Amino acid sequence: MLGHLRSLAAAVLGPLARFLLRRGVSPDAVTVVGTVGVVAAGLGLLGTGHLLAGSLTIAVLALTDSIDGIMARTAGRSGPWGAFLDSTLDRFGDAAIFVGLTVHLSLRGDDLGAGLALACLVLGSVVPYARARAEGLGMTAAVGIAERADRLAVVLLGTFVVGLGAPYAVLDVFLGLLAVASAVTVGQRMATVRRQATGAALPAPGHGGQATGSTQ
Repeated sequence: MLGHLRSLAAAVLGPLARFLLRRGVSPDAVTVVGTVGVVAAGLGLLGTGHLLAGSLTIAVLALTDSIDGIMARTAGRSGPWGAFLDSTLDRFGDAAIFVGLTVHLSLRGDDLGAGLALACLVLGSVVPYARARAEGLGMTAAVGIAERADRLAVVLLGTFVVGLGAPYAVLDVFLGLLAVASAVTVGQRMATVRRQATGAALPAPGHGGQATGSTQ
């Protein structure tokens, strides 16, 4: 849903990306530093209950997450390594956010909220895995109502609102909606892959017999 904002981010952050390149900063370095910042904010700020500071810090880092990609394209360095590094490190950042919330809510005695944060952590890791596994098998699964940008926006909005003074029940609601949306996204991707796999297994028109194929 928020993917259309990438073009806007590219236009706004382009000058900063070019500035960093002129200073000899590599796109990989920006990726690593950004991830370290998100992990530190997720565990150190959200995990200790500093929800407002944590959400704002992560939001700024998330908005600048596209800088490494802009730098790579500007310098002509775009390639599979950068995409792999970015996607892999994103998993660390996402995990830190929900681990931090799980710890904080658990210490507060909010078992429901902690459980929902844990569910978001698990489901949030399955969503990108389903797409990656589909693409590894030669299919596509780029569908779903809760892609990474959407999931990040929901959890940061929830923590921001509670950080401003709203009751923690509001955060529980946000986490619950996010868990449901993530589960729906997993289901959508599984259904999409099943349709492709079933269609590929059908015999060609005019040929008898039953097609065989792997089910793993």
